[in-house]
Amino acid sequence: MRIIKARRKYLKEILEIENECFKNAFNEENILYEMEENPFSHFLLAKEKGEIVGFIIFWITFETSTICQIAVKKACRNQGFATKLLERSEVILKKNDVEFYSLEVRESNVAARKLYEKFGFTTITKKEKYYNDGEDALYMMKGEI
Repeated sequence: MRIIKARRKYLKEILEIENECFKNAFNEENILYEMEENPFSHFLLAKEKGEIVGFIIFWITFETSTICQIAVKKACRNQGFATKLLERSEVILKKNDVEFYSLEVRESNVAARKLYEKFGFTTITKKEKYYNDGEDALYMMKGEI
């Protein structure tokens, strides 16, 4: 597996993963903005045997960073791809002297919550009705990257 920077030539594969994984998926314009225009955005892809199998988008603003999205194809889950994407993001955070890493996760997404807890994230608060469908989000944070 390789972790590479997102590029426009992978847009179709990224959108397929996006639509498979998220109820309120980003559209092409959103993805391209994160990939090419947002100065705070870091967009990495997990590539296995020539195929894009997952991605992470995270923003760095001064000493803090937020995971915008992380996704892995359903057929490729539980193979360590999300772990590798998070590990690589933390390498970048350390190089940028980031002190805090945060995210929101659906309360019902137990698998993602367990992964984040494995990485040292703790739940800070619940954001009620955070998502468009009314589901609550858990706001999680990690210090000392």
